[in-house]
Amino acid sequence: MDFEVALAEEIWTLKYRYSPPEGEPDRDFAGTASRVARAVAQAEKEGERNEWRARFFEAMEDLRFIPAGRIMAGAGTGRSVTLFNCFVMGTIPDSLDGIFEQLGEAALTMQQGGGVGMDFSTIRPRGSPVRGVGADASGPLSFMDCWDSMCRTVQSAGQRRGAMMGCMRIDHPDIEDFIDIKRDPARLRNFNLSVLVTDAFMTALGADAEWPLSFGGETYCTLRARELWDRLMRATYDCAEPGVIFVDRVNQQNNLAHCETISASNPCGEQMLPSYGACLLGSINLARLVERPFENDADVAEEELVDLTRTAIRFLDDVIDVSRYPLEQQEEEAKAKRRIGLGITGLADALLFCGLSYGSARAVERTQRWLQIIKREAYRASALLAAEKGPFPLYDECMLQTPNLIALDDETRSLVAAHGLRNGCLTSIAPTGTTSLLAGNVSSGIEPVFAYSYERRIRQADGTNRQEPVEDYAMQVWRRLKGDEAAPEEWFVSAQTLTPSDHLTMQAAAQALVDSSISKTVNCPEDISFEHFANIYTEGYHLGCKGLTTYRPNAVTGSILSVKEDKPQADPVRAPLTPREETLHGTTYKLKWPDSAHAVYVTINDLDQDGAKRPFEIFVNSKNMEHYAWTLGLTRMISAVFRRGGDLSFVPEELKAVFDPRGGAWMQGRYVPSLLAAIGGVIERHLEPELELGSLPDKTEAAVRPYKSCNSCGAPAVIRLEGCDKCLECGYSKCG
Repeated sequence: MDFEVALAEEIWTLKYRYSPPEGEPDRDFAGTASRVARAVAQAEKEGERNEWRARFFEAMEDLRFIPAGRIMAGAGTGRSVTLFNCFVMGTIPDSLDGIFEQLGEAALTMQQGGGVGMDFSTIRPRGSPVRGVGADASGPLSFMDCWDSMCRTVQSAGQRRGAMMGCMRIDHPDIEDFIDIKRDPARLRNFNLSVLVTDAFMTALGADAEWPLSFGGETYCTLRARELWDRLMRATYDCAEPGVIFVDRVNQQNNLAHCETISASNPCGEQMLPSYGACLLGSINLARLVERPFENDADVAEEELVDLTRTAIRFLDDVIDVSRYPLEQQEEEAKAKRRIGLGITGLADALLFCGLSYGSARAVERTQRWLQIIKREAYRASALLAAEKGPFPLYDECMLQTPNLIALDDETRSLVAAHGLRNGCLTSIAPTGTTSLLAGNVSSGIEPVFAYSYERRIRQADGTNRQEPVEDYAMQVWRRLKGDEAAPEEWFVSAQTLTPSDHLTMQAAAQALVDSSISKTVNCPEDISFEHFANIYTEGYHLGCKGLTTYRPNAVTGSILSVKEDKPQADPVRAPLTPREETLHGTTYKLKWPDSAHAVYVTINDLDQDGAKRPFEIFVNSKNMEHYAWTLGLTRMISAVFRRGGDLSFVPEELKAVFDPRGGAWMQGRYVPSLLAAIGGVIERHLEPELELGSLPDKTEAAVRPYKSCNSCGAPAVIRLEGCDKCLECGYSKCG
């Protein structure tokens, strides 16, 4: 068995195989496809279920059609999970009760496996008066910290990493803090962030005009649009976030504009959704449809593409009826509009098979032709489903005047006019990370090939990661057909060699033929100038993109995929340890945990290195002998990490994410989920006992002194920034 087959089998085993404690497990991927097909076909009339089960199975069995991961993992298992990948939550009220009610709804949704997106623009800005209680508002970012902690909690209960999208309008008074928040490596690590940019802002930007920041009809301040845009671009240049959503364009081009307003996206950006909107996805694998790969007449089998599109639309429509929903509002929304998102994967590999270079004019033309077929057949299939089963409840003839339907050919428009539509929105292009690996490592979604040979970081069930070498599917086929013949460099371009304009060209060409949106990353070289980088976003706006995400290698974010380098790499496991000096200075912290009769003492000794102190070792001691074994093991592991140096911030972060099933405790006015989490808090405070001026953002002044206690949570974590007291523990702030 070659490596790619072995990797695909491992992905299937870890992510999608159903293996109950009792009963029949999926024996292979064909077993998984059969289970899913049988479950989804239950939505059909009883006498037709076997026919549709067979057609669904045929589409999935050889991975020509790949349902989203939630469908493959959950359909037919009897588990209390949703088959929808992602949701946008309800509008967040500007009240404490309403905010935490929404937090609870998000937790329930994530518990069942759904990612969530939220618009935090509805929460009043930091420092606003809270009438009736004589206090100042802490602002939306402080509440986003609550969502972040919740996501970490829910994530710890299962294998699937939590996913959230946080959005904020470009005119919210706290937008500057929102833009800069990811500069802090400890904040909002479970969020993707996007700024909702309006047409009015882009007009003000073009005119170099002033831009007001307002909330509730009150203007808080005014600044140059160019100044705010540069701040957004600089944060994205440095940290790869926030992304940008052109929210007015999203609403103007929405099929369902007559019955909804969109103000947020799912976590990956391919589905812009209204309150309680759900994201139901599946992808057609174009790489598996190319006949005669690498021959002069290679092309996608168009009749097969037509048939597969029709089957996929019916499949996804049936999933709406067989899925569970975390919340009643989500079920009502899904069934009222029956929104689905059929997309593609393997595009770059399919272009390679046809001898076309990603981003070239001929590749754009071929991509548009394939997507045009999918769009046409999706609408025809949905119209015929409407004739058979009825249109979606909120269908209105005014939809025929929306941009996506105006662009249909006359025959398809006539079919829709006669029968209506079964589904309010039909197409979107999602990222297909693990499902593309499952299909033999075809290129993901609409992305170019990242690299033809690379290391992929695979997250394990226990939360650890490991590296595995992977080769692209098209390269595998080339080697099988061409042997040692060199692959043509003009065809085998990659994310490493393409220009940002190549990415934009492909995204814009596809967006014109996709109902919803596209999850796409514009890869940029590390040495791209800031001016050229910022132009990517303005160019994307003028090309008609609905949203943009870029990635430029930087010191803040990591990468799931890494290209192999020729130069030898040091083995981190065998890296030389820093020798221990004879005398070290340290600090001992006392922890009183309610469950224990004896206090726990944490001692951290520091090494003086070039005038700066660095943690070298840790000891955890207690008279309670029940703690002895795990505290000894913990101290040895953490001390080993300390001695190897590097970024140590992950150590307290991992410990603080540990939750004791017996319950946590309140310490200094703050809930701590476990004794291990309390130890993590001690390490965190020791690593950053004070802020150095050089680590603060530009134009920030701070007095470097010990922290004051917070009036809200009691933690000794208050610093003075820009004339305001800010708590680094709970986010509470007070200005003046």
